[in-house]
Amino acid sequence: MLKTTTSTVEGQEVREYLGVVVGEAILGANVFKDIFGSIRDIVGGRSGSYEKEMARARDLAFADMEESARSMGANAIIGIDIDYEVVGAQGAMMMVSVSGTAVRLR
Repeated sequence: MLKTTTSTVEGQEVREYLGVVVGEAILGANVFKDIFGSIRDIVGGRSGSYEKEMARARDLAFADMEESARSMGANAIIGIDIDYEVVGAQGAMMMVSVSGTAVRLR
């Protein structure tokens, strides 16, 4: 499925707008405990473990959004927005949220 942050697709025409689709993934406190426990992975101010977990959460959120779009009969998602939020008591969880518009392209 084609996914883009733009509201149009070069050379393609939107045949039908099907609605907003959303995908979310939340990393629990145990993930952060594991990440910060492996502080030795930090090189140059970056944490490889943390980045891998964030990528995994982002992939899960995109898969969730794509599944919703497919169930609506979409062949593309346009206008995608990606957000990261800290949620829960004392910021114990990280949420990745993606949203866009499910469409049928010609």
